[in-house]
Amino acid sequence: WGAGPPAVVWDRAEGLCVYDRGGNQWLDWSSGVLVTNAGHGHPKIREAIRRQVDHGLLHNYCFPSEIRARLVEALARRAPEPLKKVFLLTTGAETCECAIKLSRTWGQKIGGREKITIVSFHNAFHGRTLGAQMIGGIPRLKEWIVNLDKDMVQVPFPDGFRCRDTSFELFERSLKEQGVRPENVCAVITETYQGGDSSFAPAEYIQELRRWCDRYQALLVFDEVQAAFGRTGKYWGFEHYGVVPDLICCGKGITSSLPLSAVIGRPDVMDLYPPGSMTSTHTGNPVCCAAALANLEVIDEEGLVDHARQMGEILQPALRLLREEFPDHIGTVHGRGLVASLHIVKPGGIEPDPELARRIVWRCVEKGLMLFAPVGYMAASVKIAPPLPITADAIQEGVAVLREAIAEAIAEHSALAAQTVSTT
Repeated sequence: WGAGPPAVVWDRAEGLCVYDRGGNQWLDWSSGVLVTNAGHGHPKIREAIRRQVDHGLLHNYCFPSEIRARLVEALARRAPEPLKKVFLLTTGAETCECAIKLSRTWGQKIGGREKITIVSFHNAFHGRTLGAQMIGGIPRLKEWIVNLDKDMVQVPFPDGFRCRDTSFELFERSLKEQGVRPENVCAVITETYQGGDSSFAPAEYIQELRRWCDRYQALLVFDEVQAAFGRTGKYWGFEHYGVVPDLICCGKGITSSLPLSAVIGRPDVMDLYPPGSMTSTHTGNPVCCAAALANLEVIDEEGLVDHARQMGEILQPALRLLREEFPDHIGTVHGRGLVASLHIVKPGGIEPDPELARRIVWRCVEKGLMLFAPVGYMAASVKIAPPLPITADAIQEGVAVLREAIAEAIAEHSALAAQTVSTT
């Protein structure tokens, strides 16, 4: 039960399914890694890619192009006021790096060189680049950095499971304990839901956080890389909280296919740097832009946001029933819409059980249900994120397979533990 992804060589994928060269088929509950919101290989997206390739413009750096302008306008229309400026990039981590730069520049502009503190959350994941990992909340992923930035601090995330205290007072108390002066905070950045464990904060907490940021002139940044474009049953995941951030970082489901990401934000923040001073080699690649435009149209035309909400009303209760059936091993189920995580624990508490989580995932894959390797706290969460067009029948089929896999994995796990005890 290795720690890497299941050893399946993907050959092609279509709609809800993945295939290998031998003709084996899997129902996909990974969406790659929450990318294929519109389904694998959607015909309209493939046609848009072909059309752009045949047109002949495959790269244009930061020179203007019609396809890029159309995409920027489409994203701005879909974002709430006043978030009407868009900067296109390539990966989710890149958007978080951009947000860090904008946040600190904003802080110094309005508050001088001391207003540079960025607050994020324990167990957060914002990418694998230097800045993204420094604002991340997973200590083992930061060991290689050695010299961490003292002005990037983390506070507990109020998930209600590992952090029982969900009051906003915990946020303020944690900052005080770390010697952070609120007036020196330039930004608070949070995932809409914590990616590894699909954990949401209480709406009241985030609303209080919005007021706190306003009070201290700190930017509120939502990392929507996993959450945007309908995944949670709302177009933007932060809509669940009833707030509007100052910056949005998004990617993954923006194309349902090719690498593209975006930072969307307030004009006064996005215009801190003049045109041409924040660039990236493949920013707004025209082929990726074509895929993104087609994807946004598919999400709208096929009503995938509301469909995700409706299918979530089937998926989430079914997963909670699994928790009731296996209470000693599923500590809780977190998620909304078509994203969820089973928090796998050792009996008698909330200590994570990564080995059992791996066994569950591998059993699922053996039975034809595609999942990626366990993620989240101590890599002990089984993550579920099917393409948004999934049907009720496919959800029921997947849950049945998952139930079998959990039962078999628990039996194997218990037998191995008993054997280990007997030999010692």
